[in-house]
Amino acid sequence: MRVRLKGDAICTLFLLVALCSLLYSQLEHLVPVGNKELTQKQPSVTPKILSGPRAPRRPMPAEATVPRPQVTPIVRRTEVANNRVQTTSPPPLTDSAFNFKRYLLNKDNRNFNLLINQPKKCRKTPGGPFLLIAIKSVVEDFDRREIVRKTWGREGLVNGEQIQRVFLLGTPKNRTVLATWETLIHQESQTYRDILLWDFMDTFFNLTLKEIHFLNWAAEFCHNVKFIFKGDADVFVNVENIVDFLERHDPTEDLFVGDIIYNARPIRVRKSKYYIPETMYGLSIYPAYAGGGGFLLSSRTMRKLSRACREVELFPIDDVFLGMCLQRINLKPILHEGFKTFGIVKPSAAPHLQTFDPCFYKDLMVVHSLKVAEIWLMWNLLHSPRLSCTQKKQVKKPFQWKKKAQITTQASPLR
Repeated sequence: MRVRLKGDAICTLFLLVALCSLLYSQLEHLVPVGNKELTQKQPSVTPKILSGPRAPRRPMPAEATVPRPQVTPIVRRTEVANNRVQTTSPPPLTDSAFNFKRYLLNKDNRNFNLLINQPKKCRKTPGGPFLLIAIKSVVEDFDRREIVRKTWGREGLVNGEQIQRVFLLGTPKNRTVLATWETLIHQESQTYRDILLWDFMDTFFNLTLKEIHFLNWAAEFCHNVKFIFKGDADVFVNVENIVDFLERHDPTEDLFVGDIIYNARPIRVRKSKYYIPETMYGLSIYPAYAGGGGFLLSSRTMRKLSRACREVELFPIDDVFLGMCLQRINLKPILHEGFKTFGIVKPSAAPHLQTFDPCFYKDLMVVHSLKVAEIWLMWNLLHSPRLSCTQKKQVKKPFQWKKKAQITTQASPLR
């Protein structure tokens, strides 16, 4: 009896040892020794560049991320240490993907070299161009630049006024996406003479650098311009309406017009792309600022903002930063209902209304978030000799695209 029990115990112990060995071998197979550290540290990602921030209280699309492999920069004058905002490993969903510590350490680095310049851009017209169109872009978005050149961003005369164009770029954050980007940009610049390229990394949080460098460039090389439209490459702009509007204003007086956002609150949710900690901005309300899809300013205001940008502490959201500069020069931006930087919202009184209609766009100035094909299509529809907007749209209840004049002076509610 004792021998049998001892044999059973030995068999049980042997089975336990075998089972533990099997489990251990499976774990070793799933987690190789050389990759154990990678399971605790995710691959670094970089935030997808957006054209401009939305109002912090408005619905935000989820931020797309792509892996950023370790590559050797191919721009000789661009060192990694010069890039003010570097990409970091993504923290958990409860943390911001932005490295505020590194940003604060490098935020005073605001002077970067201009790699491609267009010093004669505003000298082509005696007395300077009436309107300079400045479009934020990224190196890889060649197709967007081309559609802008062929449609609303054409240089030349519009309603008898001279129009000029520049694209604002930084160096790409992921140089493997377009290996021939240097050749492309230099060839593109030689062909069109409309590229401005600086040697800071083109990321969402470096758009503030793009803002101040463009204003400095305009003050130095385009001081004789009458007005400036600054916007994104994914907008449709009715330049004829803009010229008609600007012809009633004096470029020697202050003017800043756009889709103005009032009483926006800083986002304190860490997982939001627009997260701003209280240590960086302690106030509860942002100053009034324009939606990044596009806005207009006069030559006088451009020069004032250029000086203010050197005095105002840099802020990672470029639209809000420009609002801080407007506050610095004590200039109140003007809200205009023709700027739809959040797209055309379908009225609740007309649930079946098709908003992609040239008759709607005919009276607007800027509509944001259009695809390349949509920009091309709307441009051709608006300039078609067969376009007729005499028929009234039939809806269940009347509605207005434009608010009354007295409403535009009030602060917009939080959204």
